[in-house]
Amino acid sequence: MTQVVRAPGGGNLAVEVTGHPAGQAVFLLHGTPGSLLGPRPRGIFLYRLGIRMISYNRPGYPGSTRAKGRTIADAAADVEAIADHLGIDRFSVIGRSGGAPHALACAADKRFRDRLICTASLCGLAPYDADGLDWFADMVESNITAYHDAAESDLPALIATFNQQAEQVRNNSQGLINTLRPELVGSDREVMGDVALRRIIARTHVEALRESVDGWIDDVIALAHPWGVDFSDITGPVLLWHGGDDVFIPASHTRWLKTQIDKSELRLLSGAAHFEAIKVLPQILRWVLDRVDEVPGAGFPTPGSSERLRVDHSEQPMVDAGLGNVRVPVSEQLC
Repeated sequence: MTQVVRAPGGGNLAVEVTGHPAGQAVFLLHGTPGSLLGPRPRGIFLYRLGIRMISYNRPGYPGSTRAKGRTIADAAADVEAIADHLGIDRFSVIGRSGGAPHALACAADKRFRDRLICTASLCGLAPYDADGLDWFADMVESNITAYHDAAESDLPALIATFNQQAEQVRNNSQGLINTLRPELVGSDREVMGDVALRRIIARTHVEALRESVDGWIDDVIALAHPWGVDFSDITGPVLLWHGGDDVFIPASHTRWLKTQIDKSELRLLSGAAHFEAIKVLPQILRWVLDRVDEVPGAGFPTPGSSERLRVDHSEQPMVDAGLGNVRVPVSEQLC
C-alpha cells in the first residue's frame, strides 16, 4: 500500500513498504524511467529473509511532487525524510541502473555515517564529467542521444522523444520494451523473452509514465550534470555490480567507479547485460544481510544470514549472480 511522506522541500513522496514489518530496512532505488513497483522480490521472499524493503518514486514520478533542478545528491535528503518518517534508524541502500548514482549519493552523505550500513550499485552510471572515462563508449544510440540532449540543454528534443515513448507505453504497456528491443543483446534478450519478467518490467514503465515524463526528464538531466557527490566521503562498504555485456550503461562506468570508491567490491558478471540486474537482486540482498551481520547490534533478531535462506529449494532452478549460488524459487523472486 502506497504511503505519502513529506518531502524535504515541502512536497510529497510516494512510498511503499513490503516484506517483514520489523525486518532489516533496505531501500531500493528504481531505475530510469522506473517506479516504486520495482521490479523487486515478492513480499513472502523478503519476509523469509527478514527484510523490510522501502521503495519510493523520485520527485516528478507519480505521487511524488516534482522538484525541478534536483541533483543526484538530493536523493539522500529524500531517503532521510522517509527513514525518519518510518522510524528507521539504520538501513542499507540498493540502486539499480538510474537509481544506482542516487544510492551512491546516500553512501557519500555525511548525515548517514552512523545510519547507513552498506550500499549496492547495480549497473550504475559514472558521473558525466568522470575524468578519464569515455562516457559514451559502447553505449546504445538511444541513450547517447538522450544524455547528449540533456547535457547540451536541448530539452525540447528530449521532451519530444520521451513524450512520444510515453504515449506508446500508455497505448501498449510494452511500448517502451518494443522500442528498446532492437538494442537488446545477449542475456537482455533472454530476460525480455521471459513473459513474466517482461510483464513486470512493462508494469513498472506504465506506473512511471502514467502521469507525465517529468520524473524521467529530471532523472536524465540530473545524471548528465554535476552530481554534487564526493566519492571520498564514502566510508562504508559498497558493492559495485555490473553485467559485462551491458550496452545501455557499459561496464566501463562501474570499473571507473571502482577506482574512485575505497572499500568498494567490484563484481562483473561475464555474459550478463543490463536487465540481468533485475534477476540478481535476491543475491544482492544476501550480500546486504552478510554486511548487516558484521555490524554489532544491527542485525534482525532472527537466525543468522546463513540460515535465512535455509528453505527446501532442491527442486527449483539455480540462480547464480556471481555472489555465490543460492537456490530461490522462481515464483518467489520478483513481482
